[in-house]
Amino acid sequence: MKRIAVVDNEKLKDKQQKLHIQGLCPVNRSGTECIKVEKDGKITIDESTCIGCGICVKAAPDAIKIVNLPKILDRKPIHRFGENQFALFSLPTPLFDKVIGILGVNGIGKSTAISILAGILKPNFDELGKEASYEQIIDFFKGTEVQLFFEKVKEGDIKISYKPQNVELIPKAQKGKVRELLKKVDEKKKLNEIAKELEIENILDNDIKKISGGELQRVAIAAAVLKKANLYVFDEPTSYLDIKQRINVSKFIRNLADEKDAVMVVEHDLIIFDYISDLAHIMYGSEDVYGSVSGLKPTKNSINVYLSGYLKEENIRFRDKKVQFEQRKPFVKKQQEELVSWEDIGKKLGKFVLKAESGSINKGEVIGVLGENGIGKTTFVKILAGEIKKDAGKLNENVKVSYKPQYLEANDELVMNVLKDPINKYANQIINPLNIKPLFLKKLNELSGGELQKVAVALCLGKDVDLYLLDEPSAYLDVEQRLIVSKVIRDFMELKGRSALVVDHDLLFLDYLSDKLMVFDGIPAKEGIVKGPFGMEEGMNMFLKKLNITLRRDKESLMPRVNKLGSKLDREQKEKGKYYYG
Repeated sequence: MKRIAVVDNEKLKDKQQKLHIQGLCPVNRSGTECIKVEKDGKITIDESTCIGCGICVKAAPDAIKIVNLPKILDRKPIHRFGENQFALFSLPTPLFDKVIGILGVNGIGKSTAISILAGILKPNFDELGKEASYEQIIDFFKGTEVQLFFEKVKEGDIKISYKPQNVELIPKAQKGKVRELLKKVDEKKKLNEIAKELEIENILDNDIKKISGGELQRVAIAAAVLKKANLYVFDEPTSYLDIKQRINVSKFIRNLADEKDAVMVVEHDLIIFDYISDLAHIMYGSEDVYGSVSGLKPTKNSINVYLSGYLKEENIRFRDKKVQFEQRKPFVKKQQEELVSWEDIGKKLGKFVLKAESGSINKGEVIGVLGENGIGKTTFVKILAGEIKKDAGKLNENVKVSYKPQYLEANDELVMNVLKDPINKYANQIINPLNIKPLFLKKLNELSGGELQKVAVALCLGKDVDLYLLDEPSAYLDVEQRLIVSKVIRDFMELKGRSALVVDHDLLFLDYLSDKLMVFDGIPAKEGIVKGPFGMEEGMNMFLKKLNITLRRDKESLMPRVNKLGSKLDREQKEKGKYYYG
């Protein structure tokens, strides 16, 4: 059986530890060199002699990973980052007139795969230090759509435009006004038209360093689309966007695909992924070790296969448990104990005014919060958390509160020190399901966005309080992590009989964990009006009606799915006033 070994030498600082690991290896002890400490002090593992015993992995679980590859991948990888580093075994397939979605967890090679398609990264076919020629790539993919794609790239018939994942890095690399930066890439001479469609006309004269994350995302999308290309690749195009903006951007991206243009999208919001893509690949493998790509399937099938955790054609199980959504039971009013209530709350911040007429949160409830960016969701949460004071109105504040802010701050504290309480009290309820143990010896400022998010959620839930306030807990998380975090929050509230208020832009995330919904209305940056809490159906209907979209439940997985605009189901649900089928 073929194996792949990955070693993170940054986590193996101690020379004695390296020699100890080398001495534990049974292959080494039998006289054959498998684990070697090189002259530069780094450990290397010979994959051809490794027997997969796992002894070295147990000795350094954070630094060494050894994985048995499925038979289907008994071949050379397309690309390897270095000896004992991540390997990618196949590529997704671009198709003209279609939006192709790529679904998979973080660290599985999605960005690597699309970087190769976009020509940013040249594959090496496991020959380290070399770059493959187009002839080699074409020969490797002989008889597939990918072969035809690279032939056209080689001939210059296909040009690629790529919107990168980390848009927050753009202000570090670029200087100047948004308009000037977009003019430089405007090969289509459509700057004003595209700026209007993406609703960024009002920020064109702003400095690139002074715009929000959501504005930066739409500027990056505009920059990609203004280039003359026939393959447009978007890596996580809805990060930082609210739901209204996500729907608008999705429609915009969908309209790019035609007979002459192909579109490829990586997206972690499953409802948006469903809405934006026609066909999809699932990327599977082992995080930070190897990744491969499933065959193309209709998006609905791909999502259901992804939730099931089993690829039938490849005979590969990539998740232990099937993800199953539940049919919502009708909300029945019963005698409930009020935890927090408010009446006629008012708050003025500069030109922005927030109003909350009356509402309450009961013990044991999980309340989801929906609304556009800049409409006062975070302000209201901060008032409940005691972070800022209200200007007017009544608020029952006799509750202990734990607050996870929207923006996470990192310092050089160790994760295990920060999470001392939840580690001691809630290992099985929080730490283990969130897979935080491998992060214990890392400093907060060494964590990725997704890792920091999980630590912040654990820290918030680990406090013994009456009300948990979580602002955007799904940000930076992949699909799988979002499902896990939503389940952890839901289960923890049920176990402890506590209450939570959760602000998020992922409809699926909120649908999965909420008992009730609060909806924020008004005009962004001017006025916010707090409505609710409502029962799920009433709240969702109110919110979705404003977006002009309808949701149904998938018959197989019971996951909420967006109906195609103008479809029979979309028209029928709108006629009945049922924008949401809970």
